[in-house]
Amino acid sequence: MSMFRKKELTAVSSEPSSMKKDLKTMDLIMLGIGAIVGTGIFVVTGVAAEQYAGPALSLSFLVAAGAIVLAGLCYAEFASRIPAIGGPYAYMYVVFGELVAWMTGWLVICEFFLAVSSVASGWSGYVHGFLTSLGVDLPKALSGAYNPANGTYVDLIAMLVLLAVTFWVSLEAKTALRLNNVMVFVKFGIIALFLVVGIFYVKPSNWQPFMPFGFSGVFSGAAVVFFAFLGFDAVSMTAEEVKNPQKDIPKGIIGSIIIATILYVIVTLILTGIVPFDALGVKDPVAFAMRFVQRDGVAGVISVGAILTLLTVTISMMYSLARIIYAISKDGLLPKFMSKIDEKNRTPKNATYVAGACTMIFAGLVPMELLAELTNIVTLMYLIVMAIGIIRLRKVAGDPKPGEFKIPFVPFVPILLVIVSIGLMVQLQAATWKAFAIALVLGFVIYFAYGYKHSNEGKIKN
Repeated sequence: MSMFRKKELTAVSSEPSSMKKDLKTMDLIMLGIGAIVGTGIFVVTGVAAEQYAGPALSLSFLVAAGAIVLAGLCYAEFASRIPAIGGPYAYMYVVFGELVAWMTGWLVICEFFLAVSSVASGWSGYVHGFLTSLGVDLPKALSGAYNPANGTYVDLIAMLVLLAVTFWVSLEAKTALRLNNVMVFVKFGIIALFLVVGIFYVKPSNWQPFMPFGFSGVFSGAAVVFFAFLGFDAVSMTAEEVKNPQKDIPKGIIGSIIIATILYVIVTLILTGIVPFDALGVKDPVAFAMRFVQRDGVAGVISVGAILTLLTVTISMMYSLARIIYAISKDGLLPKFMSKIDEKNRTPKNATYVAGACTMIFAGLVPMELLAELTNIVTLMYLIVMAIGIIRLRKVAGDPKPGEFKIPFVPFVPILLVIVSIGLMVQLQAATWKAFAIALVLGFVIYFAYGYKHSNEGKIKN
């Protein structure tokens, strides 16, 4: 059937690029760390510890990291063998054909779209906390997502930060990521400050009981904090702007995952050692921990640092969201105007503006908790498709060539990723599954109403 028309592997890998190829391995590791390390430490840890895993949240991070490492291996082989912009979307176009590619791309769009919105919401929480400490309060109606019962209607700060990030990402890639790289170092400084100060306030008694919700709590916590690792896939979206994508992209993916995992486990242990887990249900848990031990000055520095460094997450995610929209529109499955490259900066400016406008609306109106769970389920779904795709790629194209990244123990590793992903998905709430079903239906509607008729591959093969 024509809806399963495929791209040839050699054709995808040799497609000409209109963008500058000036990114290297370190740029990609910084991009990955910038996207990963942020919300997981500064926002998600508090609620996840309080509601799901308690001090055992450190184990939840290790479980989630296991799934992410498996996914990272799949990404690395795909990125090495099919170095094309669009990440999973481009890979599935080669392996399974257009319909699966579109639905995978749609899930990736949903992932970054929801992730950018939720990170902006978390960023807003830190700004509100900082302003309140200075005695400045915004009108209640403008201080949170739409919730008339609570008196909030729009999160103005979340919308404003996305406006600024959209403009910044529309600039030249190297320029946009330069701020990201600087902020990554600031982020490391803030985390180091928390660890150096916080370790002296750790009370081992706060780690008892270590697993208050049992093993089920550990796995439920893993399903929630899985969100904290999202962003490693941002690296695969840079294929058209990397000097040596076959080698640099796998290094960027694996390197950023390893560094993030180490940081998450250490910070979680210190955090739950300072504050009893049942008191961590706040939007700014790291700063709150310092206020809890009356180190208000350090808390203020951490709040300012979090405000600055969470920008790296929004920049990295927005960068990736714009690139996946650009890649899909370039193939005709989304309106062509979004594939236009800015003459001066050589960036997909229209795709960036569309991404910015949509995320602003969601960040301003939808609560962060719902955004985070939806992000997790769409990501886990396309990771399942990716895992199956690796097995299929080996069948149709054989083993990787010398110099290309090769996953060990195929098909065992991809099958394990499928099992772990399903295990995490079933931990999520029924409401999340309903929203996920709606997202899938919407994806199919868009494809059959627009993409199928305007596909470049369809025009070629007809």
